[in-house]
Parts: sequence; structure tokens; C-alpha cells
Amino acid sequence: MIASCTRPASGKGGICHRILLLLLSGLFLPATATQPLLAQTGVPEHAVAAHPYAAQVTEASQRFGIPTTWIMAVMRTESAGDLRAVSSAGAMGLMQVMPDTWAGLRIRHGLGEDPYDPRDNILAGTAYLREMWDRYGDVSAMLAAYNAGPARYEEYRLADRPLPPETRAYVAALAPVLLGERPSGTAITAARPLDWREAAIFISREDGTLATDPVLPDRKVGGAPSPIPAVPQAGLTPQSEGLFVQPETGEARP
Repeated sequence: MIASCTRPASGKGGICHRILLLLLSGLFLPATATQPLLAQTGVPEHAVAAHPYAAQVTEASQRFGIPTTWIMAVMRTESAGDLRAVSSAGAMGLMQVMPDTWAGLRIRHGLGEDPYDPRDNILAGTAYLREMWDRYGDVSAMLAAYNAGPARYEEYRLADRPLPPETRAYVAALAPVLLGERPSGTAITAARPLDWREAAIFISREDGTLATDPVLPDRKVGGAPSPIPAVPQAGLTPQSEGLFVQPETGEARP
């Protein structure tokens, strides 16, 4: 996701070249442009439907609540559709996900092992866009953090350290394109697999360790045991009546 002017594995030039093409093709408009005009500069819905990765983009959009046009615009700018693209900084695949970022997203969202797999790469990039949106709630901030990394963006925001020129160009080119839509309110994420140590057969001790004592059905984990009523001794002695049926003849019958 770190912007770079060289992407040797893509063979399509660097991200700076693609940003320049966006600007020259009319995709970059002043921030004062009207919403209808902005909508025309984005990726049309029919173009999304006809895209070779339309199914993967739609799945990612539905799962993370990011508009399909956002995903397509970012993917086009990041990799120009080259699924094997690698930046000089090491960003990988269609959405140009950095290795460390991929490792965390892969675990959190149950993705596969191949960062270049189109589905998993698009899901990872879209999930990261969603995280940056939820964190900042602003299109320009989301794009800057996605491109330069949230730590680098925080340095700009808190310490007024200028963003890299390529990041500024990236935001300037894409932000107006994305202003026509907003992410949905919720994102559907894969449930984290349950750790075996979290199963109900283990009890948490006060020192934070786990005990292997079985949990009684009426006992809460980590809490005080529920009182178990004492059984009266008299209840252990069979009653002379009620255990056998007394026939009319008076003889006891089991």
C-alpha cells in the first residue's frame, strides 16, 4: 500500500504514472464539483459488472460495506489490474497489500495463504479500507492512511510531518472520485476461530491461569460455585411404601 513510482513486477509503470493518467483523463476534479459530476468520474456500475474480478469485488463490498466503485478505483490506481504486481516497497497484488498488513488481515478475516489470490487480495484490501474508514471517517484520511500507512499518516496529523509527494498525488487523484458514495454502517467479518483454551471445560483462576476442572452444569466459569443443596440422609433410606405395588392378596410384588 505504500505508494511507489516503480513497480518492477507489474510491467505497467509505477503508481505515479497511473495517477497522472487519472488526472489527464479527467478523473481529477476540484473539490467544489457537484455530486452528479463526481459520480460520472467514478467507475460506472456496468463497468464493475463487466470487470473480470466483478464477483470478488461484489463479495468484498457486501462483506465490508465499501462501495464497489471505491474498490475498483483503488484497485485500478494501485495495480492497474495486475494481480502479480509488486511495488518496490513490497506491496502485493491487486490491492497492493503490504506483507505485515496481509499477515494480520489474513488471520482476522480467515483468508488463504496466497496474497496474490484475487479473491483474498481484494478482500484484504477492502477490509483495510474499511478499517481506515472506521478509524478516520474521512475519504482523504482513509486514502492517505491506506497508501502511506496509518503510522505515517498519524505523523502528518499529529506532528505535521508532510506526507510523501506520491501519497499527496494519490489522495488528490482519488478523493474526488470517491465522494459520491459512503460505506454502509456495518461490516460483516469472519468470526475468529475459538481457541481450545477458551472452551467451557476450563475455569479461569484469579491469577489468570486455567484450571482443567470440569465445569458443573449449574456453575459459572470464573464465578463462585453455585450452592449445591445437601441431600438429607433420610432420603437415602428406601421407604417401605411406594416402591412396590401391593396386590389385593396382600403379597408384595415387585
